[in-house]
Amino acid sequence: MRTSYSNEFKLKAAAMVLDEGQSVPEVCDNLSIGRTALRRWVEQVRAER
Repeated sequence: MRTSYSNEFKLKAAAMVLDEGQSVPEVCDNLSIGRTALRRWVEQVRAER
């Protein structure tokens, strides 16, 4: 079953990569989320900026 994440959680996770300089694998391991999902969120936030 897929897990749903709030928009706030997605933005914070993407910010950890974009603003704090953490790597995608590092953030995924820390937050227990999938790498594909985080990469998608990062790209969405990057496109909106």
